[in-house]
Amino acid sequence: MTRVATLTLQNTLSTAMARAQSDLAAANLQLDTHKKVQSYAELGSDAKRMLSASSMLAQQQAQSAVAKRVDTTLGLYQASISTIDDSVSALQTRLLKAIGTGDSPDLDSAIEGAFADFRDSLNTSEAGVPIFAGSQTDAAPFKPRTLADMATLTPPDAAFGNDAVRTTARLGDNVDVQYGIGASDFGTGLVQAFSTLAALGPFGDKLTDAQMAGLKTAMGQIEGGLSDLRAVDARNGDTMNHVESLADRADERANLFTQVVGDAVDADLGQVAMDISTRTTILNASYSAFKQLNNMSLMNFLMP
Repeated sequence: MTRVATLTLQNTLSTAMARAQSDLAAANLQLDTHKKVQSYAELGSDAKRMLSASSMLAQQQAQSAVAKRVDTTLGLYQASISTIDDSVSALQTRLLKAIGTGDSPDLDSAIEGAFADFRDSLNTSEAGVPIFAGSQTDAAPFKPRTLADMATLTPPDAAFGNDAVRTTARLGDNVDVQYGIGASDFGTGLVQAFSTLAALGPFGDKLTDAQMAGLKTAMGQIEGGLSDLRAVDARNGDTMNHVESLADRADERANLFTQVVGDAVDADLGQVAMDISTRTTILNASYSAFKQLNNMSLMNFLMP
């Protein structure tokens, strides 16, 4: 039976259906991946610019991540130093009261508590690595375990196991920041004070003349030790501010490059949804037209 539709018309409709199927598949792929292109090759002449932007984005993200890790370490320095400052300052007040009154009940426990805070803070670890040890990752930066160990400690530097190595981090283009604090950078004066106090004990209810004189010596050593501690804390604070500003700058640049890359490769999901609806309608219409075309014959026209 001779068909009314020509082979050319059938081919045209078949091609249109194939194109509609391809367009719908592409739209569904964009919806699944949230990307309007699946490879840089599809960007054509923009590919080189996108590769460059992607490389700079990765660099800024890496610098931001490093800066935030450094900032965390600097925060641990600050917290440990603050603990020592608070504890030793409280001990300083307690010693001043004892000197003023001559009374010394429970002075031993006050000194022991301050020493424990000092020791534990100097041996603070991050991920199992002592933060005040320099490059000595397998040794405690502060060696004495008890206050009694301090009584025979000579010289004061013998208390420390850290070295002078300081870490450097790349936090910007040609910007290297050296950071790190060793236990001996601020602990020497306080070690001398605890050594003096350890040699004076045990304390009774009343201070002896020798103990009174020794406490005055320890007070001077504490003053010097706290001065060193606070100077190091101030420098650490300056470094924290610098690192945070570099992290913020890296985040800002990363956001910029993210937008540049996103504008080129990220799909507009609202538009994609509209495209899927439209292309589905077109494809269904193509199926219907093709079916009707294949069912047509001269009988449709000859029969009344």
